[in-house]
Amino acid sequence: MHHDVIALRDFYYTTSLGRAAQKALRDQCLLHWPDLAGKDVAGFGFAVPLLRPWLAPARRVIALMPAQQGVMHWPAEAANHSVLTEETSWPLATDSIDRLVMLHGLETSDRPAALLEEAARVLRVGGEALFILPNRSGLWARMDGTPFALGRPYSSGQIATLLRDHGFQISDTGGALFFPPRDTRRWLRWAMWLERLGSRMVRLRAGGVLVVRARRVADTPTSGLAVKDRRPLRILDGVAQPAGTRPAWRDQR
Repeated sequence: MHHDVIALRDFYYTTSLGRAAQKALRDQCLLHWPDLAGKDVAGFGFAVPLLRPWLAPARRVIALMPAQQGVMHWPAEAANHSVLTEETSWPLATDSIDRLVMLHGLETSDRPAALLEEAARVLRVGGEALFILPNRSGLWARMDGTPFALGRPYSSGQIATLLRDHGFQISDTGGALFFPPRDTRRWLRWAMWLERLGSRMVRLRAGGVLVVRARRVADTPTSGLAVKDRRPLRILDGVAQPAGTRPAWRDQR
């Protein structure tokens, strides 16, 4: 099941809870990448709430929105930077992106391995990606009414294994959305205070999302056996006979 672009837009831009989530996630992005001047930046899924700070300093910013989700014009007040794309076939050249943000993309993908291979293809070697995913043990993945309740949540171990198998090396694993997903004035008044407090206790894995920063490595691991390691069964060769033995039928007279 996939997100709908209208529902995502309405959550992040028209609800108080969505705007609080947007600020918390954007702060994480700026913490990891404070200066992207002259860089080529891409977002996949619905990353547009997080990409705006880099529109001016970056050399290029593009928002890739999967066909199953739908696309919207972004930013609303300027020339369009978004494009509708197949989730495993992006309209970007190989080794053309310095930074990638993936939000509401991996957890709802029907082909997560192929999606990560496509992400690795477009990233330059040494380029970095931020994967923001529902935390399997967090509140946001368990409560309906937010985009993080849809799709497959991950544990830190699960996402680390998946990334290592598809061309990425983990640089940092943290969390965000430490405040409860309640769209009430009472809770939201304390949202940013709870976010700062939770970020100091990130080892508790209590955040609503995992924020994983990974670097594209030169040698992409491959799943399964490499061709050179395969040992085909020699079915037509027969069964090898131990030295010095004769079939029983040869001893019969």
